Amino acid sequence: MQASTLLPTIAVFSLVTVEFGGHALLRLIAVQHGTLTALRERFFRAGHAHAGVLLVLSLAYFLYLPRAEFSSGAEWLFGILLLAGVLAQSGGFFLHLALGAEGRSSPGTHLTRAGAVLIAAALIALGVGLAQHL
Repeated sequence: MQASTLLPTIAVFSLVTVEFGGHALLRLIAVQHGTLTALRERFFRAGHAHAGVLLVLSLAYFLYLPRAEFSSGAEWLFGILLLAGVLAQSGGFFLHLALGAEGRSSPGTHLTRAGAVLIAAALIALGVGLAQHL
């Protein structure tokens, strides 16, 4: 199986889980704990928003990945790098939601930044691959 077949399938099903998870978790928190604090609400929204937008970005990425004519191994590497970055960046918001405090860095903020670096690396790799085949 090719990376450009399996990885977008994972991204599409992940979008469904992001939608369902956002709805279910927000409802669960509202029922069990009342309202969210402003900080928790911001990070809760940011985590889901980033996950959704970045997964849609990954779908476009996987359309262009074969056009870069990378080896199969490189396609897997860059595709997994992108999805790991999406998971890390959006997951970092949720980790900060659990461990962080307003105005202070936490393991979640570090994970979010690391995710951004992984996404950037995957995008740069694709850009270079596409530029080589202009």
